[in-house]
Amino acid sequence: MKILLVEDEPEMAQSISHSLTQEKYVVENAYTLQAALEKIHIYEYDCILLDISLPGGSGLTLLKELQKINKTEGVIIISAKNSLDDKIEGLNLGADDYLPKPFHLAELHARLKSVLRRKKFEGTNLLTLANTTIDLQNRMVFIDEKEIVLNRKEYDILLYFVSNKNRLVSKTSLAEHIWGDRIDEADSFEFIYSQIKNLRKKLQDNGARISLVAVYGLGYKLVTE
Repeated sequence: MKILLVEDEPEMAQSISHSLTQEKYVVENAYTLQAALEKIHIYEYDCILLDISLPGGSGLTLLKELQKINKTEGVIIISAKNSLDDKIEGLNLGADDYLPKPFHLAELHARLKSVLRRKKFEGTNLLTLANTTIDLQNRMVFIDEKEIVLNRKEYDILLYFVSNKNRLVSKTSLAEHIWGDRIDEADSFEFIYSQIKNLRKKLQDNGARISLVAVYGLGYKLVTE
């Protein structure tokens, strides 16, 4: 899952980013309102962690912009401003949750998982497509109830395809989702090709009735047999 953290306090941003990375999320950072606005226009995210008090303006402006451009990312407001008015306005503008500072990182993880389940997977911890099941809580994959072992990137790629099962996924969007802010460090898409090749083989070898089909010149699509 790809997270945008909009937080201007360096120590808190570093702490949250490290904790989320340890939990296998891809995390991008924005330290100002302008930087956050630029990112939501360019990239797709599964959830945004949003401070209200930011250099350049209020984080509530970002919520208004998300509505304006018809984007549906989950949003959790994380803010030291704990007034009832801020909370109500944020929720009315489309935020999914409000977590006042200071908070325990364990609670942030729980709130984040809850929002992702509701927004992306209709509230479930188990995703099933044909004979393949993904256990979101434990990051495990089963084919005909038999576990198959995937590395971190293979799992992230499979989950991305399952959550976009009716869409053509471009190489660029897939790379950005898996690589995050570091996509510019990659010289080519070879790392994506390699991971997809390995994932395809594991699915095929274990009798999965889903597969990743290449659409020449455009990207890939998940199909069921």
